[in-house]
Amino acid sequence: MLPGVGVFGTGSTARVLVPMLKAEGFEVHALWGRSEEEACSLAKELSIPFHTSRSDDVLLHQDVDLVCIYIPPSMTRQIAVKALGIGKNVVSEKAATAVDSFQMLLMEGYVGEVQVCDVRVYGPSLLDQSYGWTCEDLMGGGGLHTVGSAIIDLLSYLTGTRAQRVHGLLRTFVQQNDTIRGIRRVTSDDFCFFQMLMGPCTGGVCCTVTLNFNMPGSFLHEVMVVGSTGRLVARGTELYGQRNGSKREELLLGDGSWAGPDVKDIPLPHLLGLGAMVKALRQSFQEHEERRLWARGPVAMAPTFEDGLYVQTVVEAVKRSSFSGEWECVEIMNKEPDPNHNICEAQKRNKN
Repeated sequence: MLPGVGVFGTGSTARVLVPMLKAEGFEVHALWGRSEEEACSLAKELSIPFHTSRSDDVLLHQDVDLVCIYIPPSMTRQIAVKALGIGKNVVSEKAATAVDSFQMLLMEGYVGEVQVCDVRVYGPSLLDQSYGWTCEDLMGGGGLHTVGSAIIDLLSYLTGTRAQRVHGLLRTFVQQNDTIRGIRRVTSDDFCFFQMLMGPCTGGVCCTVTLNFNMPGSFLHEVMVVGSTGRLVARGTELYGQRNGSKREELLLGDGSWAGPDVKDIPLPHLLGLGAMVKALRQSFQEHEERRLWARGPVAMAPTFEDGLYVQTVVEAVKRSSFSGEWECVEIMNKEPDPNHNICEAQKRNKN
């Protein structure tokens, strides 16, 4: 028996996620939006019977046992913690590209000993049409938070190691535009470059990541893993490989078809990843008759909240490095952060 679902969010991801859930047999019983108008409009469009702007109304809904959270990062923690505290299952940002084939080929030794990873993501601006959380660094906006966090998790999954030291550079090239002007300025990064040394201090994996969201037009997403005997490259939804001594690369996986609606705000790799996640959720829950029980196997590759803590720690280390200009160590937090941390960060930024 599949659990009933409550969805938090009214953005483009939620708009695509709900039909995906329904197609896999899930019943979506409730929708939360920041305002009654937003929630009512999308609920009517997607035929969701209940909508609200009060989070508790979804969390305490008697038919909701699985909560899907796709809202601004600054609000995610509060809702996720409360949902887990009352025994609900939780799926939260971020959804990333499915990488089963990539991981299988790495395990089979296609590239040999992994030495270098190089990631490039280029695309148009991540800013909303009006001033909001996407414009503000301290609210989780910007390329590093939005896309870089998923890349950090992906590289850790592919290499089986975690970052020990990082060096980064963040820039905000577009601080104002036609709709965001006057006294308001964008503080979230639209360009980010960072390096990670992963695994042991000697003989580990060197990773470089470049994120540039000042490029209108097509979306570019490339992940390259180079090893002692060859390389693998994921370009968008296609996977290529080339062994040492080979004159040309070969297409290893090219089934990137998308049968759903065209969604301009979500790149194709992310759409396919979101679809793969929903299918894995269905497989995980359908093995149990109790709606709140699930099997780990189908969602084994999904990051946990512990992984989320690690990723956020790396993100914060990259931000420190951009400020200091030095390599920074990645140290996982073992206690609650200073509640005044964001205020201190804002004060530092204003001084500069």
